[in-house]
Amino acid sequence: MAIQPKKHEMPVQNAKIRAKNFEEVALGYTAELAVAEADRCLNCKNRPCVEACPVNVAIPEFISKVKKGDFEGAYSIISESSSLPAVCGRVCPQETQCESKCTLGIKFEPVGIGRLERFVADYHNQNFKGEPVRPKPNGHKVAIVGSGPAGLTCAGDLAKKGYKVTVFEALHLAGGVLSYGIPEFRLPKAIVEKEVETLKKYGVDIETNVIIGKTLTVDELFDDGYEAVFVGSGAGLPRFMGIKGEGLKGVYSANEFLTRANLMKAYKENSQTPVMRAKNVAVVGGGNVAMDAARTALRLGADNVYIVYRRSMDEIPARAEEVEHAMEEGVKFEILRNPVEIIGYNNPDDKKDLKNGFVKAIKVIKCELGEPDEKGRRRPVEVAGSEYEIAVDCVIMAIGTSPNPLIKNTTAGLEVNRHGGIIVEESTGKTSKEGVYAGGDAVTGAATVILAMGAGKTGAKAIDEYLQSK
Repeated sequence: MAIQPKKHEMPVQNAKIRAKNFEEVALGYTAELAVAEADRCLNCKNRPCVEACPVNVAIPEFISKVKKGDFEGAYSIISESSSLPAVCGRVCPQETQCESKCTLGIKFEPVGIGRLERFVADYHNQNFKGEPVRPKPNGHKVAIVGSGPAGLTCAGDLAKKGYKVTVFEALHLAGGVLSYGIPEFRLPKAIVEKEVETLKKYGVDIETNVIIGKTLTVDELFDDGYEAVFVGSGAGLPRFMGIKGEGLKGVYSANEFLTRANLMKAYKENSQTPVMRAKNVAVVGGGNVAMDAARTALRLGADNVYIVYRRSMDEIPARAEEVEHAMEEGVKFEILRNPVEIIGYNNPDDKKDLKNGFVKAIKVIKCELGEPDEKGRRRPVEVAGSEYEIAVDCVIMAIGTSPNPLIKNTTAGLEVNRHGGIIVEESTGKTSKEGVYAGGDAVTGAATVILAMGAGKTGAKAIDEYLQSK
């Protein structure tokens, strides 16, 4: 039978309809589509897709199960490596990882590995009625700081080995960036809750509203009987540009804007944590977070949403799928533009430019691409005299985040780099402090969910070896 050259299309909501609601954009494969897509897999003996997966999911094996219609068997294979398959199937950048190494992709489009993982996980969550088997306790206690993808992965891997694991989360809901950062229309919170509930069934305890560094310190966790600690506290400290006008009302970090909308349900009329429902919004940045913020602003009722990005579309770091969806929904792209000032006024009746007033416009300057930087991307060079204003009443800064300094400031002997990231031994996640391991954005700065999960797996393996050797 001839191989279909292209992936089977993912069913999605109509762009004009979805731009006005917070329901999931991608609707998922049917069983028939999943089997048809799985049939495209060549089942390579050298399995390059597995090597490219940060958590080493046995991809050909699970796809073989899908081919046969054994969806529960496929889930069992995925869950041996991944604690969050329904999440990864939605937000993992497969196109630059497993799918980028797919042998079929040399001649045709690669197999839709992420779409199949999502289907399998959703099928399991909708149909499986049993309970996972809890492993026999091994008598060891481990504390996890942060319930994001790194922390949850580390917790899941250790719990399956019999460890008594407690996850400490600063916010009132588990999930970390999965709950506060990624919008409902990309990752429904019911999916995150389901994944967390599965971990609880393996014996993982989750304590919310506990800020490690304030409520308890890392040293106090050891005093409480925990034999090892994994720090997966993420990178929640937003960055700003340092330009004039960033203190105006209507300027948000993407972190605050998305946390209000996602975790605090600010898109609901009766929300106790409202967010500005602006009519004209500028989002500064070109990553996935910028796309999330722009598409959220659109759904909150904005008439015009602009992505202001200082490089070209060829350099934009967001997933191609997210850029495509944003364009379909009506987001406008101000490419090769860099903000130089945010202009404000005191109130709607007084148009004077005052420091603590409201946003009136964002002034940008045109750029050209120069020589490549240390990452190989061409540097933006500002064009003198090319400034102009874009009329907006809200500006969202989505230019990256840094690790919160709280843990490093309250933990003696924990070394960090100049960006505030915890310094670890790459192969183990071991820090400079005995018994403390770390991974994810707390180490690398803002990165992808799947890379954080890979770091969580690395930490779990190292902690297991450390405690078993003791």
